[in-house]
Amino acid sequence: MKKIVFAVLFLGFMVTTSCAEVQTQEVKYVSNGVTLNGYLAYDDNTGEKRPAVLVVHEWWGHNDYARKRARMLAELGYVALAVDMYGDGKTAEHPDDAGKFAGEVGKNMEGIGKDRFLAALNMLKMHPLVDSGNIAAIGYCFGGGTVLHMARFGVDLKGVVSFHGSLATKTPAELGQVKAKVLVCHGADDQFVSQENIDAFKKEMDDAGVDYQFKSYEGAVHGFTNSQADEFASKFNLLLAYNEQADKQSWQDMQEFFNSIFD
Repeated sequence: MKKIVFAVLFLGFMVTTSCAEVQTQEVKYVSNGVTLNGYLAYDDNTGEKRPAVLVVHEWWGHNDYARKRARMLAELGYVALAVDMYGDGKTAEHPDDAGKFAGEVGKNMEGIGKDRFLAALNMLKMHPLVDSGNIAAIGYCFGGGTVLHMARFGVDLKGVVSFHGSLATKTPAELGQVKAKVLVCHGADDQFVSQENIDAFKKEMDDAGVDYQFKSYEGAVHGFTNSQADEFASKFNLLLAYNEQADKQSWQDMQEFFNSIFD
């Protein structure tokens, strides 16, 4: 069994201007010699321990969008950690680079991907405000596929939520292995996920005895939660689009899911 080595360095706080109660921190942690740049957000209004959520970025990397979602989770009362799956906070400005970065992790999700995710999870558990028995993970695009794989691998999470994430896998869930409950938030018109992928995913979850929900939002395509999707679509000729209604509904569905899974 591979030994996972991680270390943590907290770099101090920055209070956001939008909400004085939400604290944010730059953090660094290490997985197998690779430095990973994370971003913590939490409401320190009380000193009580509370549930926590890992946020896994899109294929663009650990950028402002992942951090925005971490702050939104903090406003809901969670401790949130936007993770870094590429290393050194690496981000992509072009789809070719994004595909390369995501592919490097995706082709070894059970090794590199899992190790980096667990390094973030273990760091989050160490935070004094975190109830270590109540942790979930959410992810977008590449991140959505990542959190679904962590569930498949049996990572000890209360639940995972995938937003417009990939569903296909070479390592399907096995009966009794998945500990996390699963919520998939999918755009009904997403051209990157075929009906065959959807049918195979549902069969996989059913065969493995997973407690899961599959939400499909009419008229939504890939990237429907990201307000920059239209800009990316225009600039790179990608089948992406922001959908305000699907964005708001999926965020509400996530909150209801968390209310049901956390003690």
